[in-house]
Amino acid sequence: ATSDIMRNVYETLITIDEDHQFQPMLAESYNISEDGTEITFHLRQGVLFHNGKEMASEDVVASMKRWQELSSMGRAQFADATFEATDDYTVVLTLPQPLSTALSVLSANMGAFPAIMPKEVAEAATETGVEEYIGTGPFEFTEWKQDVHILLTKFADYQSRDEEPSGLAGSKEALVDKIYFKFVTDSSTRVAGLLSGEYDMAHAVPWDNLEQLEASSDVVNHIVPGSTQVLTFNKKKGIFTDLKAREAVLAALSMEDIMQGAFGNAAFYTLNHNLVMPHLEGLFYSDYGKDKYNQDQPEKGAQLLEEAGYVGEEIVLLSTRDYEEVYNASVIVQQRLEEIGLKVKLDVVDWATFLEKKEDENAFDINIVGFGPQPEPTSYLFLMKGPHSGWTDDDEFHDLVAEFRSQPTLEDTKEVYDEIMKWVADHVPFIKIADYNRIFSTRDSVQNFRFVDGPILWNVSKTE
Repeated sequence: ATSDIMRNVYETLITIDEDHQFQPMLAESYNISEDGTEITFHLRQGVLFHNGKEMASEDVVASMKRWQELSSMGRAQFADATFEATDDYTVVLTLPQPLSTALSVLSANMGAFPAIMPKEVAEAATETGVEEYIGTGPFEFTEWKQDVHILLTKFADYQSRDEEPSGLAGSKEALVDKIYFKFVTDSSTRVAGLLSGEYDMAHAVPWDNLEQLEASSDVVNHIVPGSTQVLTFNKKKGIFTDLKAREAVLAALSMEDIMQGAFGNAAFYTLNHNLVMPHLEGLFYSDYGKDKYNQDQPEKGAQLLEEAGYVGEEIVLLSTRDYEEVYNASVIVQQRLEEIGLKVKLDVVDWATFLEKKEDENAFDINIVGFGPQPEPTSYLFLMKGPHSGWTDDDEFHDLVAEFRSQPTLEDTKEVYDEIMKWVADHVPFIKIADYNRIFSTRDSVQNFRFVDGPILWNVSKTE
């Protein structure tokens, strides 16, 4: 909800093209020192913020320091890094050691991405966020009516790059004057509004409505990468602190049954043991864990559960109906776990309560939720130390993560990635269920729509 809207308002120093290769954006160029510990960003000149101020190195440094302190990826990977302005248009990032994931994280455009904003706005921000939404993007933030809509308007003084558009890189142009993001929580209302022409686009269209939408000559459906569905264990308290109990769940589950029940059509999901989504497997892939994935052996699960010493205590499976795929998967998992002898209570709450409870060790034993695409495999919240659901705090694992990140480049991480996947297969800190797609639908009047880790709304026009 945040990144899909605000990627139109804010920009980053670097970004990705349609092949997920790194490209400069607010940086005119960048270079990396031979030892990999310094990245120098040469900023574009004449780039204006929405308040008319020219972007300079002091704005970049203030923005990056704020992101570094307040975002999960900034704290996890850049905690000991420094950003320094060496002149008005040069910023140097100094790292204590090489960081293979640096460009991946700095180019990310999802979640709390490293957006550049005016120095005074960044420095006035509190832990709850900034007070003004001022970026350099092709659209500026104009209005927010709580639970109704957010309005973005064309930024007349936007300074575009000159390269051909590719992914999130290259030239950008606002071809419409206004974009309204309307919050329509009822899926049938979204579909009806799209079919009637009230809405030009609809995000998170239900999979059950695809056939209905495909029957309309006025609608174009885009099947796009959605999320990775993950079952997370409470490893702080309860039966799943025991490896045998976690192995019992892994042995019992049929990922095919879960995804069929949640989506009903194999076109909407990919069975995949790998940490990253399929579109990134060219960069990261390992065979470790493949033999333990999708076992569908309830008898083996029941035996492992007995070995774990389970004596009938109630297991809380936390879920929500705000995302139907989460609820549907939870129901199927509940049924399978009850088959192997677990007494499972399904605790169904609203999304806000789910987010609160999944960080409380006393509130659940298992939760299932989707995680959006990540730029590299160590950025998922369920892998991080600290107050994150699942609490994968093992020192051996985080030593591997540190080794992965300390490689000079992503090309050098492949062997360490194998070791990470082996550790995950041996310790079962969570269970990767599968990857699934989403449906993003547009009216045929919308021209040049593209999707890269979210909808791209610049260079998009609408015919009457």
